[in-house]
Amino acid sequence: MVYPEAVRPRQLEDLNKMKKTINFCKMVAAGNDFVVIAEQLQAKNPELARKMCDRKYGVGADGMLLVEKSSKADIRMRIFNADGSEAEMCGNGARCAAFWQSVKHKTSNTKLKIETKAGVVESEINGDNVRIKFTEPKDIRLDIPLKVNNRNLKVNFINTGVPHAIVFVEGLDKIDVHTIGRAIRYHQKFQPNGTNVDFVEIVNDDFIKVRTYERGVEAETLACGTGSTASAIFSSYGSEKSGNRVIKVKTRGGEILKVFFSKTNSKVSNIWLEGLVRIVYKGGYYV
Repeated sequence: MVYPEAVRPRQLEDLNKMKKTINFCKMVAAGNDFVVIAEQLQAKNPELARKMCDRKYGVGADGMLLVEKSSKADIRMRIFNADGSEAEMCGNGARCAAFWQSVKHKTSNTKLKIETKAGVVESEINGDNVRIKFTEPKDIRLDIPLKVNNRNLKVNFINTGVPHAIVFVEGLDKIDVHTIGRAIRYHQKFQPNGTNVDFVEIVNDDFIKVRTYERGVEAETLACGTGSTASAIFSSYGSEKSGNRVIKVKTRGGEILKVFFSKTNSKVSNIWLEGLVRIVYKGGYYV
């Protein structure tokens, strides 16, 4: 038998001698993909995240989710970005964690609380449709003047569990998300932690399109839950509508997320993010 250069018989034999296999589940929510692990790890989390999220030499993902026991909620979720950095919160990741927990334990409990570094968030599972309730947003700043690539911009800023800078644009499909997003992500105004960057086009009062440059992934992703939520909140500021709002968000991957919240003047509360979640496959990763 002829083997390709990368796979020799000796290497195949060596697989059987591996001392440790990490069981994982690959999950996707609106185009955000995650490696989900629910076992006690001996490996260093940042290094493991970088290796497993690598799309050429690893499993491939935007981030690694660790689902752990919690003393203050049903589960604890930790999210490590593809570059190994740990984020405080991930909207689509939390939806995946809730769905995974309900499927694994075959629970009839459709409501779960999830501990994150940004606080405890609530979730509701209805089949493969999962929604989460955000903690109250903070650090809201409007019309921040920035000079980016010799252009003067005004951006809004909000923390929906993680920081987001919002740029309203026209012709979203033509925007150079990587170049402009990276420049804003590392702009001195947002140091030392940096920020995610969302480019938003308003279609109407109840429908927007969003593209996101994600901190930690250091690239545009097909969706961002916290970013979709942040974008929906700011898009409502230009509308006279108040009370209970539902804004549909079209992501780069094409899926629609729904953001629910109550709005009184410029104050928003009771914020929920809803969308589909699916398990792609399960496997074992050799370390």
